[in-house]
Amino acid sequence: MRRLTALLAALVFALVLPAGASAQWTLDDKFKAAKPEDLIDVKPTVAPEGAVVLFDGQGVAKWAKRGGGDVKWRLLDGGVMEGVKGHGDIVTKEQFSTPLKLHVEFRVPYEPAGAGQGRGNSGVYLQGRYELQILDSYGLKSGKNDCAAIYNVASPSVNACKAPTVWQSYDIDFTPPAFDGKAKSKPAAMTVLHNGVKVHDAAPVTTDNTTAGLGGDPATPGPILLQDHGHPVQFRNVWLVVAK
Repeated sequence: MRRLTALLAALVFALVLPAGASAQWTLDDKFKAAKPEDLIDVKPTVAPEGAVVLFDGQGVAKWAKRGGGDVKWRLLDGGVMEGVKGHGDIVTKEQFSTPLKLHVEFRVPYEPAGAGQGRGNSGVYLQGRYELQILDSYGLKSGKNDCAAIYNVASPSVNACKAPTVWQSYDIDFTPPAFDGKAKSKPAAMTVLHNGVKVHDAAPVTTDNTTAGLGGDPATPGPILLQDHGHPVQFRNVWLVVAK
């Protein structure tokens, strides 16, 4: 009876998931990790007291589809949200205008047939305008389009990626641009820890809108945006602390 139940559960799992989906979360014999710790998930970090909890596995009430509409990303066991190809980006309903510290945990699928931007592609945008890239860049020499890059602006100082399928984290200390009247007096800036390793130190964001951002007046508030780039990137424990 126990064996039959297990077989039925496996059949249901196969029917629910898209073809090949389970393989995307399993490393094969061809994958070689550089270090054993690259195969170990970061420890989950729950929101501290006073934080703005954006996603903790209890639903997507804080989010909307970019351009309007309900969020239809998948909610999975373990407090996980997974991007759905073609549904589109999601944005927080709340917008932010002050310096903040954003924590995001994510993992990218194993897509060995892909290359470059075709492997585990997503991104997290501050104020909807400034992207910190999410990508499977494991083992690469990091450039301006790789994981933990401020997209097309600044490469991470080191490649701190864990292997695909393994949980990773970003801790982003973000400062919005400053204005003197209508003139920008100081660009936005980010200090970023990737899996606890500092990869940007008060790096200036020398554009008012990275690729595929929401744009608009950079002097105005903006949301946190998670990107749908056609890959089932997963997220958990998304929260921020607004500077006082």
